[in-house]
Amino acid sequence: MDENNEKKLNLNLDNAIASGSYANLAIISHSRSEFVIDFASTLPGMPGPKINNRIIMSPEHTKRLLNALMENVGKYESQFGPILLEGAAKGNTFNLADMMPNGNTKS
Repeated sequence: MDENNEKKLNLNLDNAIASGSYANLAIISHSRSEFVIDFASTLPGMPGPKINNRIIMSPEHTKRLLNALMENVGKYESQFGPILLEGAAKGNTFNLADMMPNGNTKS
């Protein structure tokens, strides 16, 4: 897309949301028409996970989010190295930069 024809998106960030919230757990469920992602945090000494945010998205927007996450994690790993998943057996981690946007690995 030509730089002059690029659409501008003006975002408003409410002060109450600007500080963000911490999540170290995501629970994902879906129906035919939507995906529900509950973001939660669980910390030592706490009785159990507390859901901080619930995001409801259409399947199309969920796939767009997946592609955007894959692209950004790939960029992160290209700059800082692979993100190792704790508890994963050696060799069972992968670099998202090696994956194609449609979710298939490169041959």
